Amino acid sequence: MEIDDSLYSRQRYVLGDSAMHQMAQSSVFLSGMGGLGVEIVTLHDTKQCETWDLGCNFFIHKEDVFNQRRRVEVVCPRVAELNPYVHVDTSLCPLDDNTDLSFLRKYQCVILTEARLSLQKRVNEFCHSQQPPIRFISCDAFGICVRVFCDFGEEFEVSDPTGEEPKEIFIQNISQDNPGVVTCMDNQPHGLQTGQSVIFREVGGMEELNGSVRQATVLSPHSFSIGDTAHLHSYAHGGYFVLVKTPKTFRFETLEQQLYDPQLLIPDFSKPEAPQQIHVAMLALETFQEQHSRLPNIGCLQDAEALVKLAGDVSATLKNKAPVNTELVLNLSRTARGTLPPLAAAVGGVASQEVLKAITGKFAPLQQWLYIDAFEVVGPLQSLSPEEFLPRGDRYDALRACIGESMCIELQKLRVFMVGCGAIGCEMLKNFALLGVGLARSSGEVCITDPDLIEKSNLNRQFLFRPHHLQKPKSTTAAEATRNINPDMQVDAHLNKVCPATESIYNDSFYSGLNLVVTALDNVEARRYVDSRCVSNQRALLDSGTMGTKGHTEIIVPNLTESYNSHRDPPEEEIPFCTLKSFPSVIEHTIQWARDKFENAFVHKPSMYNAFWQTHSSAEVVLLRMQAGESLESSFQVIKLMSRQPSQWEQCIAIARLKFEKYFKRKALQLLHSFPLDTRLKDGSLFWQSPKRPPTPIEFDLQDPLHFDFVVSTARLFAGIYNVPYSEKKVKYNDFSFWNVQCIETDETAKKPDQVKLPLSSEEEREAILHLEQAISTDRVTPECLRMSPLQFEKDDDSNGHIDFITAASALRAKTYNIEPADRLKTKRIAGKIIPAIATATAAVAGLVALELIKVVGGYGFESFKNCFFNLAIPVFVLTEPAAVKKTPIRNNIYFSIWDCWTIFGHEDFTLSEFMNAVREKYGLEPTMVVHGVKMLYVPVMPGHSKRLKVTMQKLIKPAADRQYVDLTVSFAPETDGDEDLAGPPIRYYFRPDAAMMP
Repeated sequence: MEIDDSLYSRQRYVLGDSAMHQMAQSSVFLSGMGGLGVEIVTLHDTKQCETWDLGCNFFIHKEDVFNQRRRVEVVCPRVAELNPYVHVDTSLCPLDDNTDLSFLRKYQCVILTEARLSLQKRVNEFCHSQQPPIRFISCDAFGICVRVFCDFGEEFEVSDPTGEEPKEIFIQNISQDNPGVVTCMDNQPHGLQTGQSVIFREVGGMEELNGSVRQATVLSPHSFSIGDTAHLHSYAHGGYFVLVKTPKTFRFETLEQQLYDPQLLIPDFSKPEAPQQIHVAMLALETFQEQHSRLPNIGCLQDAEALVKLAGDVSATLKNKAPVNTELVLNLSRTARGTLPPLAAAVGGVASQEVLKAITGKFAPLQQWLYIDAFEVVGPLQSLSPEEFLPRGDRYDALRACIGESMCIELQKLRVFMVGCGAIGCEMLKNFALLGVGLARSSGEVCITDPDLIEKSNLNRQFLFRPHHLQKPKSTTAAEATRNINPDMQVDAHLNKVCPATESIYNDSFYSGLNLVVTALDNVEARRYVDSRCVSNQRALLDSGTMGTKGHTEIIVPNLTESYNSHRDPPEEEIPFCTLKSFPSVIEHTIQWARDKFENAFVHKPSMYNAFWQTHSSAEVVLLRMQAGESLESSFQVIKLMSRQPSQWEQCIAIARLKFEKYFKRKALQLLHSFPLDTRLKDGSLFWQSPKRPPTPIEFDLQDPLHFDFVVSTARLFAGIYNVPYSEKKVKYNDFSFWNVQCIETDETAKKPDQVKLPLSSEEEREAILHLEQAISTDRVTPECLRMSPLQFEKDDDSNGHIDFITAASALRAKTYNIEPADRLKTKRIAGKIIPAIATATAAVAGLVALELIKVVGGYGFESFKNCFFNLAIPVFVLTEPAAVKKTPIRNNIYFSIWDCWTIFGHEDFTLSEFMNAVREKYGLEPTMVVHGVKMLYVPVMPGHSKRLKVTMQKLIKPAADRQYVDLTVSFAPETDGDEDLAGPPIRYYFRPDAAMMP
């Protein structure tokens, strides 16, 4: 989020009594607050560290328990090191029903966790009564149930309710009528809702609209009315509009008012009554605590029955009465003393986002309750004996109270493979540590891999990393930090990318030793590959991802659910080449153009140059071959680079100055020469109308900071690839001659030049030969001359000049085309394809995924699993069942799914005919076609294929020496003549009878 620090420079907030448990589960939200300008955070807690805390609070270590230290004193410095820009202090004073609350007036937001309801009501009443009101949040976790409550005062104004960035929508027509109707371009639906307002820009003809704000009434996805336009000039061409974000006021009631008529967010529409049922159960739990000064004892039937009765009493007092969910209440009674760390992490992420809303006024706040339960986790465990859940004096007592000793042991024996150690990966490892996943003494293991190094931008959301970890491998650093949380964990850290190139490492034998796979990735293709390996090896996959405040989880279980590859997201829309080259209309176009220029000039050309001289080590031999008329690939481009090779910093400045002239003056003049401003299309309409913008050539001005930045940053990059010492000096600039007019591409389907081989003219050939002759005759062809240093684009190193170049180049091109330029941060985000990330969302998705992990370990049924999508900004929280696996019929009662893989075992002399007979005998189907990858092994209608029936499978497939099997696609004859052949599941053919047993 981009928020002006000065607006919130005095923000403070406090965490209430015993806050450390919940604080630990969501502590990462502190790391994001420095950027929001939060100045002081006060942590309040009065309790000492106990062994119990080790399973709930990842900031507390064994030695803290042994030394009987206070929780707040332990946690404070460990929270503070997350962000040096936030001052974190502590409070140990009592906070109870007799405390004078006037000290809270210095805070803007108060968060209470683990506080009794009577104290929550008292603090909330005080906060609500202040002018301005103090924002109040309470967050509680009791076993399988958690809740968040928000009260931001009677009137709370939100500047940006959704957080979505408005898009520029181009206009096709505006009618001169009452009401006037705006029609958008066919390929661009407006996405508006009736009542929203838009502002118009660059409208031709009906110019009175420009800069004006009109309220929209939606007529269709591509049209809306805007009131009377009859008195305006007639619309001529072009223009666009942007949604105007209007502030929205939210109204809150106090906790006391909300207890009996709660506003509840419904996260799971398959059980819409659940939030109210949990509300009743947790209020009954509060009453039980008031009566007994304790929580119900684990496994105590008398306490459970008492809680059920209290729930009935509470339900009778609600405005909207609902039947008590007895089973839920009984499970809450048994688990209330315990904690499910992943559930606490998930609700902590949600609550943390509400804190950000409270202090910034950005995004729609929760109104006013959110309840989440993990009933599906503990439901199948109800038949276990009470002894399963009793404490044993170790760090897993809180977890054991919820899921029992047997499940704890199963978690400890797990062998998990996690791909990625970024934001979600760090959160997952924290959850693994608290759950005891992969302990050494139980032969379990967590294997993690990530090829990336830790960058500065990672620190605000990847909470296992600190500034002293910069440029260290993510995986090994995360493994070490995880072992600090739970020293018993066995973490094996790799630095590999998981892809086809590493299948020799992550082979079938590797997957066969796993219980499940977790992805913590930031791209779709990597997810698809890991998913295909999991399907092939029948392994469960837990996937999740975030984008800003949005998050999703997907649970993939063999033979129960569809896989990740079973659905396809729409492909990312590419910017047409002609748009990038000549007709940019939005800032994304100019940033991508600058990024392409960087790749071409500083990556592709130097790499091509080096590759050429590695193949042709002698310039003299190259010259002789060219003089003989031989065509050498890339020779002309290479010689051109050689002829322009600078040896001094001043020459790099001169090259950069030439680039300025070319990019921002000559290209614009050339375009206007080809298409003057009055150019019209065949239908009579103007060529230069939205979304096309005519360029304005820029005259170089050394006094303009943007011009200066472009030349210096460009010169630095040229100095880098040509190995020239960098020294910033003032130099003189010469005039430059004009250039030849070239053809301008306007076809949006046209390919980039590097995709089309253009013939070279004899003049270019002679010029290249002449340049090479001169270089050789003047002894300029040295070993150093034949080597360049390609750059590797790195967005996070502010000292390398990469983002400096792209920011300046993009801004100048935007200025050329009258587009609003982007600042450095936005440019960096778009050019670096940075997925917006916030620690609150990563904490939430990781917690939700870890809950599903418990279900996978327990072998739960399909109805127990939950996928989730949420947007914490709105807020929306949706839990759904995963998509059930689809069964495809072949014939009769023969079905298969994506998880099925039939097997045939052969031997060295096994022929194709024998393979087909084996399939026929084993599966009762008639094979008609056999394909391996893209190679057709047997297709009856293909000439010569009948002769292959006597050829061995070994000879047909030609497997690698270490290959034990191949997966083949086999089609079968249909039941009825005339129907098409039917494809079955992959058939795994083993080359040896014992191959399946081999490692």
